Amino acid sequence: MRSPERTISFNFNGEEIMAVEGQSIAAAVFARGNKKLRTTRLKGEDRSIFCGIGVCWDCVVTVNGVINQRACLVQVTQGMVVQS
Repeated sequence: MRSPERTISFNFNGEEIMAVEGQSIAAAVFARGNKKLRTTRLKGEDRSIFCGIGVCWDCVVTVNGVINQRACLVQVTQGMVVQS
């Protein structure tokens, strides 16, 4: 018998997001209905998840002050702070 999924919360750009423990940051943000993870530095173009396996680096975010973390690979943890 599978145990029930545990719900946790984390902060994404100042907004509290509820997520299922074990979800990637990208999956949790998408589940909330937000498709934009960041914007490009030069032109301000929206970027999101592209490959979903950590190869393209389009979904990089800052996690708890650590830059260039791939949102498609990093699992959410209770209270983590994620910034575009």
